[in-house]
Amino acid sequence: MRVALFVPCYIDQLYPDVAWASLELLESFGCEVELPEEPVCCGQPMANTGCWEEAQPLARKFVEKYAGFDYIVCPSGGCTAMIVNHYADLIPEDDAYLRIKKNTYELCSFLTDVIKVEKLDVSFPYRVGLHQSCHGLRELKLGSSSEVMGREFNKARSLLELVADIELAELTRKDECCGFGGTFAVSEEAVSCMMGNDRIHDHEQADVQVMTAGDMSCLMHMDGLIRRQNKPIATMHIAQILASRKPEL
Repeated sequence: MRVALFVPCYIDQLYPDVAWASLELLESFGCEVELPEEPVCCGQPMANTGCWEEAQPLARKFVEKYAGFDYIVCPSGGCTAMIVNHYADLIPEDDAYLRIKKNTYELCSFLTDVIKVEKLDVSFPYRVGLHQSCHGLRELKLGSSSEVMGREFNKARSLLELVADIELAELTRKDECCGFGGTFAVSEEAVSCMMGNDRIHDHEQADVQVMTAGDMSCLMHMDGLIRRQNKPIATMHIAQILASRKPEL
């Protein structure tokens, strides 16, 4: 299958190893992965701030660049949710966009629902806490939410459970927001930091060594708080764990 790896702006600029880990992971399952030479922002920062007109050309450009692929895979629930759920507010739902809407997947969802991964030949001998991002959980249905009755499931956790020697911690409030929210972290700094510290404390009380998530934006926010307070917790995107990276403890 011909797969386009869509790398979010902040991963491209700040966490390139997450992109490399995602690429290696997809290629290990036989995917023919391509990265369009010209980077394209999904437009989420503008849309979240209410700048809809500024986001429209980015949505159109994304559809133009990615329409020819079998699948588009993104290591970010937030960017994936923007493309799948919110482009209809910006551009016409023509055949090109409807194809992209159908074939765009968050990384964990692609591995579980399309590749149907059942085995991983990797080891990660650390105690890990899984943070579930709001976009992935509630917009993409990557896991069950505590406020909704029904079958419990979690796509990211199901992949981590395939990793040898890993110890998954049980959190008290496992699907609570970290407080990042993009521009919310700038406009409501105090509230954002309090929410982030609450999430970190939940991982602390569970004796977590490594905090992971499918969204590097959430981890970026909490890692900043962790570093400023000299807390002994490492942060890693789930792609890095699944691709055999080791934490800096």
